[in-house]
Amino acid sequence: MNDSLLTRTLLSWFVENQRPLPWRKEYHPYHVWISEIMGQQTQMERVVAYFNNWIRQFPDIKTLAAASEQEVIKAWEGLGYYSRVRNIRKAADILVQEYGAKLPDKESQLLALPGIGPYTAAAILSIAFNHAVPLLDANVERILCRIDDIDLPVKQATTRKLLLQRCSDLLPQDDARNFNQALMEFGALICTPKKPACPTCPLQQHCRSYARDIVDLRPIPGKKEKRIDISMACGIIQHGDRFYIQQRLKKDVWGGLWEFPGGRLKEGETPEQAAVREILEETEFQVTDLRPFATTVHHYTKYRVTLEAFFCTLQGDQLTEPVLHAASQYKWVAFNDLSTFAFPAGHRQLIEKMD
Repeated sequence: MNDSLLTRTLLSWFVENQRPLPWRKEYHPYHVWISEIMGQQTQMERVVAYFNNWIRQFPDIKTLAAASEQEVIKAWEGLGYYSRVRNIRKAADILVQEYGAKLPDKESQLLALPGIGPYTAAAILSIAFNHAVPLLDANVERILCRIDDIDLPVKQATTRKLLLQRCSDLLPQDDARNFNQALMEFGALICTPKKPACPTCPLQQHCRSYARDIVDLRPIPGKKEKRIDISMACGIIQHGDRFYIQQRLKKDVWGGLWEFPGGRLKEGETPEQAAVREILEETEFQVTDLRPFATTVHHYTKYRVTLEAFFCTLQGDQLTEPVLHAASQYKWVAFNDLSTFAFPAGHRQLIEKMD
């Protein structure tokens, strides 16, 4: 196998076929950083839309650092994994205070920033600064396991070490930016998980798995994580033309986001009973007149969350102050103003259904 030919073929393919992604216009380090964080667990079409909106709202690190946490979370709403955006906001503060509102080009300094781990640091160094640092993501793992016919579970530590060394061997020292992106782009467009374009693949002659007709058996997956189902219920409390919402505690899942009060069903409870109990425990409100409204299903990491929502009113329809046990603050909000607050996916779906 001719490694230098493989590298040149990939680079030529990338020049001709790369997608016109907005952060590729200038390879500004700030743009690369944001695109990499947004791209975690997110489809590219959504990343592009969110990225363009983000850069319009926060065109540079100084603007980002000056924004409130709620503004930043609202701009991220819908991407999920909200610890990512809180870390971006924290890192922006540090960059303004210590680095003149610029990203450093040293690995140790990047790794010291909140939310930047080894992969993101390597991506910034190679794509933004063109440093000769190898990158290993799921696309790259798949390509190399097929080309080299690696018959080891792809997520094993020994396999990852082998793949990282392979990346280093193929990496051109003067063009890491394009080569790393070429590998990832090739995995996204040609060497896909299902139905790869093998008959027209420009790397076909280099691919041992293709020669052995076992492309569909590579890479060898690790143990599949079991999905966990969670059943939840919430109450949409209405008083006149306003709705009660509360902001989750920062330490919680979806910390800092707004929600309708509710929580997980206990064994033997109906969703309606759970909604009444959770509202009482969280706010000391007693609610009545529960009417089924909608059910939403959303996924995060290994969880599938089913959320059943009920319209309800305060007992006696008397407006009193809540006693908050699971939130940092609350508001009574007109329906048209709900869209200005950031909600978790399930609650945002409820608002869309209300509309």
